[in-house]
Amino acid sequence: MSAMHRSTISDFAYQAEALQGVSRTFALTIPQLPDALCDVVGNAYLLCRITDTIEDEPALSAEQKHEFSERFTEVVAGHQEPESFACELGSLLSSSTTQSEHDLIANTARVIRITRGFNEVQRNVLDRCVRIMSQGMAEFQKTATIEGLHDLPHLDQYCYYVAGVVGEMLTELFCDYSAEINERREELLALSVSFGQGLQMTNILKDIWDDRHRGVCWLPQDVFQAAGFKLSSLSTEHHDPGFAKGLSELVAIARHHLSNALRFIMIIPAHETGIRLHCLWALGMAILTLRRINTTPAFKSGTEVKISRRSVWIVTVVTRILVRSNTALKLLFDGLTYSLPRTQGTHLEQARS
Repeated sequence: MSAMHRSTISDFAYQAEALQGVSRTFALTIPQLPDALCDVVGNAYLLCRITDTIEDEPALSAEQKHEFSERFTEVVAGHQEPESFACELGSLLSSSTTQSEHDLIANTARVIRITRGFNEVQRNVLDRCVRIMSQGMAEFQKTATIEGLHDLPHLDQYCYYVAGVVGEMLTELFCDYSAEINERREELLALSVSFGQGLQMTNILKDIWDDRHRGVCWLPQDVFQAAGFKLSSLSTEHHDPGFAKGLSELVAIARHHLSNALRFIMIIPAHETGIRLHCLWALGMAILTLRRINTTPAFKSGTEVKISRRSVWIVTVVTRILVRSNTALKLLFDGLTYSLPRTQGTHLEQARS
C-alpha cells in the first residue's frame, strides 16, 4: 500500500471520527446516504462546521472573524494552503469552543485533502456554499445584538446564509450523483432553501436562551411587536403571553417550511432510500422538537425541549418502514404536525418559498 493511499484512508477515518465529535445528528444521518454521496456530504458538513466555529468564537473580533472567513474560503477554493490558517486560528480559540471543534480546526488540512479529491462539480458546489455562508454570516455577526433581527425578511436572509445555501448545495450534489434526480433539479432547488430554513428556524427557537447567553438573538422583532412584546424585555424570570404568541407565529412558519421539506423528499425517487432517509431523519427530529417547543413555550433552556434518544430511535424505525411511500409519509407528517399552529395572513405570504 502506497504512503499516499494510507494517508487517504487515514483522512477519511478522521472525517468519520470528527463527524461523531461535532454532530451526533449528522453522524447518524450522513451514513444513510449512498457511498458515492456519503464522503462528499460528510466533508461538506465539516467545511461548514469550520465556518461556524469562526463565527461562533467569542474571543475573535468582528474584523478577525471576517479575515479568517475570507482566508478559509480561499483555502477551500484551493488558492491558499490550510496549515497556516489552522495554526493561526487554533491559537486564538478559547474554551468556549468545544474540544471537538478545536481538534477539527487543528486538522483542517486533512479535511481539505479530501475536498481536493472530489470531482470538479462537487468541488465547485462546496466552494460556492462555503463562500456564501462565510460572507453572509460575517455580515450578520457585525450587527448581531440581543435586540433581535429587524423583521421576518431579515430572518429569512439569515436562514438562507446558514442553512438555505446548504439545501442548495445538497440538491446540486444529489443531481450530480443521479441523472434521474437531475431531471427534477429546478423543482428541488425551488424547495431546498425552504427545507433548510425549516430546520434552521427550529434550531433558532430551541436555542433562544443559549444564544441570548452569548449576547445574540436571531428572533424577528416585528413578529413579537405585533404580539405586543419587545424582545429587549425577554427574560427567563417572566413569561409574557405576548412572547408566547410571537413564538407560536414562528412555530407556524417553521412548520410551513418543513411541509416544503416533505415535498422536497417526495420528489426524490422512491428507490433512493438512502437519500430519503438522510432527509427524513432530519425532518422528523425537527418536527418532534417543534412539538416540544409548542407545548412548552415557557421553556428556559434548550435541554427542556431537546428530544430524547428514544424519540430519535422511533423516527429512524418508522421512516425506514415508510420511506418508499409518499402517501404514508404525508399521513405521518399531517399526524405529527396536527397540533402545531398554521401560518395565516401576511406571515403566510412571508413564509412562502
